[in-house]
Amino acid sequence: MAGPAPRTDHVFPTLTPLQLTRLAAQGRLRDVRAGEVLRSAGDTSGSFFAVVGGSLEIVRGGPAGEERVAAHGEGSFTGEVNSLSGRPAFVTVRAVEDSRVIEIDRAHLLSLVQTDAELSEILLRAFILRRVQLIARGIGDVVLIGSNHSAGTLRLKEFLTRNGHPYAYVDLDRDDGVQELLDRFHVGVGDVPVTICRGSLVLRNPSNQELADCLGLNETVDRTVVRDVVVIGAGPAGLAAAVYAASEGLDVLVLEASAPGGQAGTSSRIENYLGFPTGISGQDLAARAYNQAQKFGAQLLIARRARRLVCDREPYQVETDDGGCVRARSIILATGAEYRRLGLANLARFEGMGVYYGATFVESQLCRGDEVIVVGGANSAGQAAVFLSRAARHVHVLVRGEGLADTMSRYLIRRIEQSANITLRARTEIVALDGAEHLERVTWRHAESGATETRAIRHVFSMTGAVPGTSWLDGCLALDDKGFVKTGPALSADDLGAARWPLTRTPFLLETSVPRVFAVGDVRGGNLKRVAPAVGEGSISVAFVHQVLRE
Repeated sequence: MAGPAPRTDHVFPTLTPLQLTRLAAQGRLRDVRAGEVLRSAGDTSGSFFAVVGGSLEIVRGGPAGEERVAAHGEGSFTGEVNSLSGRPAFVTVRAVEDSRVIEIDRAHLLSLVQTDAELSEILLRAFILRRVQLIARGIGDVVLIGSNHSAGTLRLKEFLTRNGHPYAYVDLDRDDGVQELLDRFHVGVGDVPVTICRGSLVLRNPSNQELADCLGLNETVDRTVVRDVVVIGAGPAGLAAAVYAASEGLDVLVLEASAPGGQAGTSSRIENYLGFPTGISGQDLAARAYNQAQKFGAQLLIARRARRLVCDREPYQVETDDGGCVRARSIILATGAEYRRLGLANLARFEGMGVYYGATFVESQLCRGDEVIVVGGANSAGQAAVFLSRAARHVHVLVRGEGLADTMSRYLIRRIEQSANITLRARTEIVALDGAEHLERVTWRHAESGATETRAIRHVFSMTGAVPGTSWLDGCLALDDKGFVKTGPALSADDLGAARWPLTRTPFLLETSVPRVFAVGDVRGGNLKRVAPAVGEGSISVAFVHQVLRE
């Protein structure tokens, strides 16, 4: 259910003369003529404008011509979240009449929000609420043409949604005018999903990396700089590390393979995280943390997966899957863990086509009114079951064990027990998937009786087990027998000997078998697999980073 609409004076606040004076100290006064363009769509400068006199308009181009998005009068200001990140602007800023403005570049804007508490609250709140409105209105620089029966469409929807990037969606299955749009760009149905990027560039079934490049999500990241710390992974642990490190003056780069939030970002609602008594979705929590990290100057490299850690020379080097690399004096590994795949021969055929690994709003819309299966007995599975029960006709929760008491929080167990359209099926597992282009039938088996049952179910949410994201480390770090990274007291003398530990001190609490390389969150052996401990570890690791950088 949608929350209350934000107050207009929060989205488009009017600054006082004193506040405008403080802004002017960070920028320069500039006189502009009527019709003059101050910032064009696609511009990455991050320039910010406050109106001292006159008025500005925010416009965007489209197939039917220009559309006015907003207007700014005296005391108002331009900008949204991209003003902090330096990513390409979605819209054009133009003077309606002869006007006087304060122009502030991105570097000074970041300095302002870090040092002026009052203006920081006003600006950040407006930026975030404006981004929410852009998303709600589909005002962005990308059009996605796809089908709900396409795994690629689901992947791109998730990528754009979880990165908070506004987009317009054209549904091939429902939109009668889609053929005209396809013809205009010489695209056939077989090319779907298709993205039209920045109004002109057509990408046929692009990878996440190709779409990120087209949208300029990484244009402002300088890879030649040796960072104080590179954080690998933007889940709760990685984002916490980025916020604390950047707020304490360290030069921080976060490397993320997909989108901020990690596995937690796919959680529909987290209700046992401190400070959110009514709960918060994983995506909202990640978005807040990411905006907070940007406020303090941390940068994020999106859709770039770490391929190799070069840890035998300094500065350390992280090679990425696009052939590039980033260098750092210290590393924080926060690559998390993935759900274990079901042991079925034809599983890959149905991934994204009936088998999913997250239960967000995007997936819930695919199964409205249908029966669904959730596999798993941990909190993530419980959250998914409760969330999906609002849209699905019935939810079957399948677990191998006797029940949920040993693996799930009590509040979730009670929700499941009290939901008329959720059935817990203990000691039960899926043994077969069947269908043509999309999943159509599921067969499960009860362990005790051996009886099997086949149901016409088209949606399975698999949320069981945890496989650490450590396969790319190539023996660089000591791992436990399950592949998780060993840290601190868990490292034996043999581990340190094999790694040729060079220091007289022993590794710090979260430090790995290589000095100045830390592991936090789900990727670390012994982690509690909860959001709060992951955030705690991410923040604590920064204290150790300060110590090792002084060595």
